[in-house]
Amino acid sequence: MESFFKVRKPQEVLAMLDRFGPCGEETLHLDDAFRRVLSRDLVSPEDLPGFCRATMDGYAVRAKDTFGASEGLPAFFQVTGEIRMGEIPRRSVGQGEAMRISTGGMLPGGADGVVMIEYCQPLDSETIEVSRTISPLENVIQPGDDIQKGSLVLPVGHRLRPQDLGVLAGLGFEQVPVFREPKVAIISTGDEVVPVEADPKAGQVRDINRYTLGAFCRANGAIPVFKGICPDNFERLKSLVEEGLEKADVLWLSGGSSVGTRDLTLAVFKTFDDFELMVHGISISPGKPTIIARIGGKPVVGLPGHVASALIVAEVFMAPLLANLSGAKEIDGPHGRRVMARLSRNIESKSGREDYIRVRLEREKGELKAEPLFGKSGLISPLVEGNGMVKVDVNTEGLYEGDLVEALLFR
Repeated sequence: MESFFKVRKPQEVLAMLDRFGPCGEETLHLDDAFRRVLSRDLVSPEDLPGFCRATMDGYAVRAKDTFGASEGLPAFFQVTGEIRMGEIPRRSVGQGEAMRISTGGMLPGGADGVVMIEYCQPLDSETIEVSRTISPLENVIQPGDDIQKGSLVLPVGHRLRPQDLGVLAGLGFEQVPVFREPKVAIISTGDEVVPVEADPKAGQVRDINRYTLGAFCRANGAIPVFKGICPDNFERLKSLVEEGLEKADVLWLSGGSSVGTRDLTLAVFKTFDDFELMVHGISISPGKPTIIARIGGKPVVGLPGHVASALIVAEVFMAPLLANLSGAKEIDGPHGRRVMARLSRNIESKSGREDYIRVRLEREKGELKAEPLFGKSGLISPLVEGNGMVKVDVNTEGLYEGDLVEALLFR
């Protein structure tokens, strides 16, 4: 029991989680790489674009031939052809000549600009008048203007977004190296916990944490591996822990992390030869009795059994852990989803711990308001009604109505 009272500050715990690194790498087709994390720097093998191309529909010309052109005194050009999309121009543009070109078309030799179609008026099938002067390279992208050959396109640790897949496709990256998605073994513990399909008897509850924690894993780029419900049985729990460590990169147990006489999590963890206790107790509410340890180099976590406590700990600590295991440099947890809001009620707090209060964010008269949703850690309704949470710092005794606070958004 004495380890429970060695309560760690949240920043200490986050620093400890940085000890864990990526789970390995694999190569995926671009189709399957969305939201995956790059395991290597990607350097451009070529210029993008690879040729001079038009950015507007119009006529390719020599810019100097448009000098002085205006509506009152237009310049005249002989149209010598049209550049079709995807084709290399068969001829160059000479003095006083123009070629019809579409957006994305390859600029012909001799031309160094494109006059927008709005400023070109056909006089006959072979002549146009231009009513605007253009500068050299106007409405044109040169080779390498977008991405230069040999330049860093995307760094290791970057989580791929739709636009990232687009640039990789444009550069011909059919296969991309990414870190493996961490597998998270999830065990729900307690004699009172029954499957979702069961009709709970008096004193029993359905297994909520399997679904909330499993969805949380998926939202953070991890793969949940459900190991089922374990009663308060030492040998059965140890067997499930062994199975989980064999099949996954990290193990989460919900329930059994406090100092009650029937809480077996820590006792089971201690039976492993390579067990290292890192945390048993965090100065946070809800979620104080959280256990974080290492077995065989893999993180094992004892989460509170109450769903609100488990999810708050997951948002604050497990999101950074999963980011580390995924190789992501950008934490995809709530610290990357912050908004400022005006508090609608006072919030009381005890000094010496971080309090996370669930809030409902609503826009009122053009300003975002945060309405606190109070409730015990065993209640899930404040999480359902809320869309974020507000942190009360460890050395603060509360927040006041009207304070401008930072709200961490739920996913």
